Amino acid sequence: MTRNIVKYAALVSIVAGLTGSVTASQAASESATLDAVKARGELICGVDTGMPGFAFQDSSGEWKGLDVSYCRAIAAAVLGDPQKVKFIGTTSKVRFTVLQSREIDVLVRDSEYTLARNSQLRLMEPAVNFYTGQTFMARKSLGVSHVKELDGATICVLTGTTLETNIADYNRAMKIKINTLLFDKPEEAFAAADAQRCDGYTDDSGSVAAARSTMKVPEDWVILPETISSQAQGAFTRYDDDQWTTIVKWTHGAMLKAEALGITKANVDELKSTSTDPQVKKFLGVEGELGGALGLNNDFAYQIVKGVGNYAEVYDEYFGSKGLQLPRGLNELYTKGGLQYVASWY
Repeated sequence: MTRNIVKYAALVSIVAGLTGSVTASQAASESATLDAVKARGELICGVDTGMPGFAFQDSSGEWKGLDVSYCRAIAAAVLGDPQKVKFIGTTSKVRFTVLQSREIDVLVRDSEYTLARNSQLRLMEPAVNFYTGQTFMARKSLGVSHVKELDGATICVLTGTTLETNIADYNRAMKIKINTLLFDKPEEAFAAADAQRCDGYTDDSGSVAAARSTMKVPEDWVILPETISSQAQGAFTRYDDDQWTTIVKWTHGAMLKAEALGITKANVDELKSTSTDPQVKKFLGVEGELGGALGLNNDFAYQIVKGVGNYAEVYDEYFGSKGLQLPRGLNELYTKGGLQYVASWY
C-alpha cells in the first residue's frame, strides 16, 4: 500500500511538472497582441492628444507624461526598450473604437473605468495609474466658492466622456442648471476657457490642474473644493486577450513594487549586481522564473525600472514637485494612506 502511494505521488508530481512546463511554453503564444508587438518590434499605444501631466509633446516633439511613461514601461517589459513605442493621439470620442478595431495595442489615456465600458464595450482596465474625481475650475471673477454656485454658468467639457453625464446628474440632484460647451480635444477646451467662451472647465483633478497651468494667467482661476464623482483611470486592453491584460497589469505592479522596495532608475543596476535581499533579487530577475509565464524575459521588471523608473519617480516628474504640484493623495502607496496597493511577487 505504501509503495503504491509513493508511486502515485511520484506520478502526480511528474504530471504537475509537465503541466507547468506546458503552461509556461503556451504563455508565449496565447496572446495575439503580444505576438504582434514582438513581430512588429514596436508597441502602438493610444494616448491623449495633448494633456499636461498625462500625455503631451515637448518643444522637440518628444512625447512625455504619466500615461506616456506607462506606454514606455510596457515596451520596456515586452521589447527591452522603452523607446520602441509609436504614440497615437486619440480624442475622447474615438479612443475606445481604435482599441476595439486593433489600431492600437493598448490605450493609456486618462480614461475612467466604468461598468458600461467593461460590459458593453468589452474592455478591461488591468491597472489604475491615477485615482481621482471630477473637479471644476472657475474664473475668480465669478465669485464662486462651491460647485453648486455655478448655477447658470457655462463650463467647457470634453465630449464623449462621463463628465457630461455626471454634470447632468448633479444638475438634477441639486436642482440647478450648469450649462456645457463641448469640445473634442483638451487644447480646444482650454483655449475656449481662456478666451472667455465659457466660465470654467471640468475634468478629473489631474486634468483640471493641467488646464489651469495652460491659462495665460493661472492665478485668475480657482479650483473648487468638491468632486462630483470618483474615477479610477488607467490602461485599457481588449476583453479577448487575457495574457496581454496580465502583462499590462504587472507592468503597473512592477512600478509600485519598485517604489516599495526602494528601487529607482538611478540605483537599479547597482542593486541588481550587489543586493542580497531575496525580494530584490527575485523582483529584478536575478533569481526565480517569473517572466517566462508571462511570455517575457525574466528581467522584465528590471527593464521597466531601468527604462522609466518607479511609480513615485514618474508621478513626481509630471504631477508632483517637478510637474503640476498636485499632491499624490489617493495615489500614495497603501502604506502611506493611499489606494495604490503593492501585490506580492510570489
